[in-house]
Amino acid sequence: MGIIIWLLIGAVAGWLAGNIMKGGGFGLVGNIIVGIVGAIIGGFVFGLLGFSTTSMLGSLITAVVGAVILLYLVSVVKK
Repeated sequence: MGIIIWLLIGAVAGWLAGNIMKGGGFGLVGNIIVGIVGAIIGGFVFGLLGFSTTSMLGSLITAVVGAVILLYLVSVVKK
């Protein structure tokens, strides 16, 4: 059941980050990848700041923030 939650949070986080940064999503698989990688980045950043997330909403926020950071870094490198 845990992997399904990871995939759902990843899909929603990737979609939200895509809408925030670019104006659209990346398709289901792309959103999941962006969201999961974003969750790793967000967890690292929030961990450095001393924050911990234990709720599903906190995990979603962490994943979205990390995904936005990821998409920003990708856009900078792409230019």
